[in-house]
Amino acid sequence: MAELRTAHLFTLSLTVAGMQPVGATPSGTRRVGLVAGGSFAGPRLSGTVLPGGADWIMIRPDGVTTLDVRLVLQTADGAAIGMTYRGLRHGPAAVMARLDRGEAVDASEYYFRTAVAFETAAPAYAWLNGIIAVGTGHRPPSGPVYDVFEVL
Repeated sequence: MAELRTAHLFTLSLTVAGMQPVGATPSGTRRVGLVAGGSFAGPRLSGTVLPGGADWIMIRPDGVTTLDVRLVLQTADGAAIGMTYRGLRHGPAAVMARLDRGEAVDASEYYFRTAVAFETAAPAYAWLNGIIAVGTGHRPPSGPVYDVFEVL
């Protein structure tokens, strides 16, 4: 297999309830983004994001923002799915400053990618336990939005 193929799983939109600053640690500046909820929709599953998730964000000394996120998705038919992802967001300093100010910035101006894993006990979605997924993100003022793809 010379190249990766993917299939779109869903688009995920998150609502952030606020940030808890941890401060300047030896690894970088840490803050925790509290996820208040959100939604996801795709051809094989859709539903809501339950409140209580978090993103343990680290801004490294080189300016790269690392993401470490844990969420619980609830499908339209009531199944619970744990979703975790790690990611990287970076770009030119002026672009990242605009994002930090909450401005709308075109996603082509910065890099925002994630590696996604799922965990569920729901038989209808057990197939998620055996896949690798990746995501592309952008950060509009309303909160992060991801397109998540199954690696085939």
